[in-house]
Amino acid sequence: MGSAKIANGRRYPLRLSKIERQDALVGFLFITPFIILYLIFNFVPILQGFWISLHNWDVIGTNIKFVGLRNYEILFGKDKLFWSSLEHTLFFAVLAGPGLIITGLALALMLNQRARGIGIFRTVFYMPNILSVTVVGLVFARVFAPGERGFVNAILDSLGVSMGSWFLDEASAMPTIAITKVWWSVGFNMLIFLAGLQDIPQALYDAAKVDGGGRWALFRHVTLPGLRRPMLFVIVLQAIASVQVFPLIDVLTGGGPAGSTRPLVMYLFERSFDYWQLGYGSAIAFVLFVFLFSISIFQLWFFSRGEVD
Repeated sequence: MGSAKIANGRRYPLRLSKIERQDALVGFLFITPFIILYLIFNFVPILQGFWISLHNWDVIGTNIKFVGLRNYEILFGKDKLFWSSLEHTLFFAVLAGPGLIITGLALALMLNQRARGIGIFRTVFYMPNILSVTVVGLVFARVFAPGERGFVNAILDSLGVSMGSWFLDEASAMPTIAITKVWWSVGFNMLIFLAGLQDIPQALYDAAKVDGGGRWALFRHVTLPGLRRPMLFVIVLQAIASVQVFPLIDVLTGGGPAGSTRPLVMYLFERSFDYWQLGYGSAIAFVLFVFLFSISIFQLWFFSRGEVD
């Protein structure tokens, strides 16, 4: 078997046995088709996109000129729209991300009951998640419509509060979009947290109650540690989704008013297909990829610290 490594009082062999090597080989052969398809459809396009970003490349592909890192120099040095779009994107992520996570967890805690008919409420809270972005956009465009046509403004008017157009005011446009995003997508997070809650052994709660733990103590010392992995999954997923936001803003505001809600992905689309600057758009896309990859790696590292299986 060879020498062994001692950790936590246990001996772990440094060399695999013949049977273990055979099992590892069989497992590798099973995942090889997936690895090949993953490289073809994911990794190769990333490399191709980076290659395009090193050129002045129009959409049709008839005018191609190698410029090296010139697109990146312009992007980081002179392009004020890039920085403003990045700022709007991060602002949206800060507004929508915590709301999606906290609201999803609160709904999961509320619906983690064994009462009759609880499944109906779970379905109701999840249903908005299956709606298309166009439907959600049209509904909330009416909900926050100006004047008495809007549901929210009609309620505020009855209370003596006057409010103009939510989507045409620079101060309220992005927060309103974030509210719409939370209503639309929170059901998915609720479902993930609910599955995590039901996976926590009831014996842990019983033991904590015997030790005199109250509701807050149970939540802090049993529920949150038990939701560590679902929480990591939700946070990483919502961070990526928030930074990639585009269709919802396109339907509700089109990036307005005065570009105050233009996210980075919308700016990427505009430069690539409205101005036919595919090379420059690819540079924005590659920067976005590196940014999202870095955020995901950091979050995985941060939330997995001290975790022992």
